[in-house]
Amino acid sequence: MNIIWLGHGSFRIEIEDQVLLIDPWVFGNPVFPEDRTDEALDGATQILITHGHFDHTTNAVEVSQRTKAPVSGMVELAGQLHGKGAVEGHAFNKGGTISFGNVTVSMVPASHSSSLPTDEGPKYAGMETGFIIKGEGKTIYFSGDTAIMADMAWIGQYYKPDIGILSCGGYYTMDMAQAAWASKTYFDFDTVIPGHYRTFPALEQSAAKLAEGLPGVQVIEPEVLMAITL
Repeated sequence: MNIIWLGHGSFRIEIEDQVLLIDPWVFGNPVFPEDRTDEALDGATQILITHGHFDHTTNAVEVSQRTKAPVSGMVELAGQLHGKGAVEGHAFNKGGTISFGNVTVSMVPASHSSSLPTDEGPKYAGMETGFIIKGEGKTIYFSGDTAIMADMAWIGQYYKPDIGILSCGGYYTMDMAQAAWASKTYFDFDTVIPGHYRTFPALEQSAAKLAEGLPGVQVIEPEVLMAITL
């Protein structure tokens, strides 16, 4: 399995027979080198979108059309993206599980907000979400944009994820210290990878507090387009 950070909250996950792009923001992302877009998108089989904010959806339709990869996500959000020209995938909901080849993806709650920008102002885009991704004998919790929430208790107990990809840059989501507390309180991760940080000055620039708060857990600070092999 290869987990590849595309900057901000965007990831590429190469798992089993699938290449998943999650919230791909490759055009206009301040920390992504656009001259390496082909590399980031190569072989993509599916696109997953966690919620409707611009830094997670603005390239979804274009990337889908370019790669021919279907877009899946919360029913209201997926429906709107399909209507704009994204290849139609699954418009599902929290509690639902879908399969891509040998990979399963379950939608779980997040605690944030979700809307798409329009000329008339923000438009409701369904509820914000995270994903549980299973394959290669591993279970990944992809938090999406979220604060600490009580739902993490059952997510940890029910799915027992061993890898956490956590949005923890602060300001818009939980910060590094909060993510460490949530990880210790609700989960038993072997590996934690931070995301949704380093992009803007308002966000945390280092995961040192996350690592300090999780002794015994492998905390890996990602570098853009450098594969983390697990």
